[in-house]
Order: sequence, then C-alpha cells, then structure tokens
Amino acid sequence: MNVLVTGSAGHLGEALMRSLRARGLEARGIDLRASEFTDKVGSIVDAGFVDRCMHGCDAVIHAATLHKPHVATHARQEFVDVNISGTLNVLEACVAHRVKALVFTSTTSTFGAALVPPPGEPAAWISEDVRPVPKNIYGVTKIAAEDLCELFQRKQHLPCLVLRTSRFFPEEDDSADTRASYADANSKVNELLYRRVDIQDVVDAHLLALDKAPSLGFDKFIVSATPPFQPADMARLRSDAPGVVEQYCPSYVAEYRRRGWRMLPSLDRVYSNAKARKLLGWQPRYDFAHALEQLRQEQDYRSPLTHAVGAKGYHAETFEHGPYPV
Repeated sequence: MNVLVTGSAGHLGEALMRSLRARGLEARGIDLRASEFTDKVGSIVDAGFVDRCMHGCDAVIHAATLHKPHVATHARQEFVDVNISGTLNVLEACVAHRVKALVFTSTTSTFGAALVPPPGEPAAWISEDVRPVPKNIYGVTKIAAEDLCELFQRKQHLPCLVLRTSRFFPEEDDSADTRASYADANSKVNELLYRRVDIQDVVDAHLLALDKAPSLGFDKFIVSATPPFQPADMARLRSDAPGVVEQYCPSYVAEYRRRGWRMLPSLDRVYSNAKARKLLGWQPRYDFAHALEQLRQEQDYRSPLTHAVGAKGYHAETFEHGPYPV
C-alpha cells in the first residue's frame, strides 16, 4: 500500500511517516516545509500540486492544517483556504485517482463551548454524540472539513474516517496560569486523565482507521487516552477531582507527594474513547496508569516516538509572554 501523508513535516505527519516506513509501507510526504520526511514541498491550497502528488497512492492520511495556536497570527481567510479548500482539494484528488481510503485528522477542539459546563454543573462526558459548539475559526473550519469528508463518502463513495484527536503536543502548555502553577510533566500527566494522548497511540489509531475505512464508510472517532472514570463520576470530578482520582488510582497520592506534584482540583470535561476502541480495535497504551507506573520506576512516561519526533512549535518566531502568541 502506498500512503500519502499531508503535513509530513509536522508533529503527527513526521510520526506517521516514521511509523509507515518502519512497517515497510511506501509513504509519500507533502508539506509546505522541507524536511527529512517531506518528499514534495507545496501547499494543499494548490489543487494542481495535490493532484500531481496523488498519482499512484492507495490511501491518504490528511493531517495538514492550520492549528489553534495560529488563530492569533493568521487571518480567518487563511484558515478557510487551508482547512476547508485544502481539504476539498485532497478529497477531489482522492476521487480522481480512485484512492481506497482517507483518514482525516480533526481535533477535539471542534467541541468548543460544549467542553466547559456552567459553574456548579457536572464535568462534561464528551463522546461522539455531543454536538460541537465551535468557539473560533479553527473549530469552524475543522467541522466544515469533517462535513466535506462525509459528503464525499455519501456522494462519491470515498471511504473517509475522521479522528478527533486530543492534545499531544510536547511543548509547554498554552495557558500561562498552568505553566506558572504546575511543572510541565505534572501538567501533562494530569491531562492523561481526561484530555491528552501520546503520539504513538495517535499513530496507531490512524493506521487502524486506514484498514477499517473501506468497511465502515464514514464515521467520527475521539482519540484520547483511556480515562479511568465513568459518566457517573462527572459531578464529583467537577468538585473533587483528587478524591475521584484516588478512588481509581490510589497509588498516585504517594507518587505525586514524592515528586512535589499536584492534582488538578477540578476537571471540566472527560473525553471518552470507547467508540474508537470498539470499532477500530484501538488499544491505547500510554494512559494515566501507565504513566504512574513509569514514574514509580523512574522511567519516562512518554513513548519513544514522542522523543524521536521532538518539539517543533507552531511558529517560526518567539513571543514575549511564552511559547504562544497572546
């Protein structure tokens, strides 16, 4: 199988290229930026470029996108051009070249305002049944791109699966308050409980989705580390997250105390990955329990692939107040 990966110089794109080639598959990477994993340099906004790159491809993983950190630095029209028109170009080329399957990398950011319930309400249990309420141009354009994928599956019979991934970036947190209150590793391990996933697990989900797309046709999946919680825990998680975490993972208390770490006092949402585990056969490995055991043994809780890809950032420039523009 010959797989085209868009966005091959990015975090996920490079991870996919590394993994596909390690499995002995033919992988072709395209990106705006030259890299060791980019075979053709160009923009997905250029329909001709996309069409030329699609020759001979059996499947596509469409990971190229403008991201949430670009909202402060890029015009809304650029998001429309890349995330919507660029996706349309990819879909049109897939149909023209009779590609057998497309996996579209979307984001849990599409849920937007649905992620944070009003004060005093239980935490939100986020499954694929929750209706997205996008709160910025990033979310709007990713939802539109998802809809294009569904349209092409219905009208053109192109198998398309959408993976809404939670955060997996290795950079510091985008919240100044979080950076000031928690050590970076402390923050990221906390997030494995409800809103983070390791890039190795993300890659595994994408490769499974490639195999399942022809039989499933179209569907959307949340890709996040398996939470230890149940929907019945949501009210207490909003008011006493440490107590609920201790109930499910009692060993965390001693390990956090030993490291001088802190648990979040409250969680506002929990992503459920049950559908991806059931329909894709996905078995994510890098969850909170795994991280605790690795920490206890003085080992890194992250995957080797995380280290191989490293931190890339989202902007060429640096900013006065931290890793992201304000």
